[in-house]
Amino acid sequence: MRMEDYLSGLDRAMKSMPSTKGPKERFVIPTPKVFYEGKATVLENFGAIADAFNRDPEHLMKYLLQELGTAGKIEGHRGIFQGKFSEAAINKQIESYFEEYVVCTECRLPDTHLIKNERVLMLKCDACGAHRPVKKRKTTATIQKDVLEEGETYELRIESVGNKGDGIAKVDKFLVFIPSTIKGDVVKAKIKKISGTLAFAEVVERVSRS
Repeated sequence: MRMEDYLSGLDRAMKSMPSTKGPKERFVIPTPKVFYEGKATVLENFGAIADAFNRDPEHLMKYLLQELGTAGKIEGHRGIFQGKFSEAAINKQIESYFEEYVVCTECRLPDTHLIKNERVLMLKCDACGAHRPVKKRKTTATIQKDVLEEGETYELRIESVGNKGDGIAKVDKFLVFIPSTIKGDVVKAKIKKISGTLAFAEVVERVSRS
């Protein structure tokens, strides 16, 4: 056999082989499309995400509400959440849901469905046949809302002291100035004014003193 014929045959054989792309290349979690309506966060493509996961929208919504520590509802194809949450915060919980309730831990494929076996919720993979119990994770803490609002009260830790002696806490992109506090204090403070990335608050309750 000539070398040219051998290489040509090898090339055809390689092209006919099934794809070995990993699950991340095969399946991409939809990026959440988030915007705000008043004091609410709207997940515009909530329905599309539930469809991509092949999961009941009510099940996905219940999970997100629990993990975000808020209330909300499904409105058409949108998910509505009370309070303001960043796209990153919502995306983190969507990825966690995917890992727990969608993807197979054996073959890493999303071709799965949920079944109940003697009151135990199981994730069964249609691709490799593996199955595992779904863990009911307990939320250890409510996620910090990403946007401060005037008139709202937050529990803050003083991380430094400004030139005028006011304590300074950091929340997301904001620097919050709180009089009569020192570094290390933990206080509940009411936001009085927000100007750009600066916020000014007053102590409502002193949780702990440095």
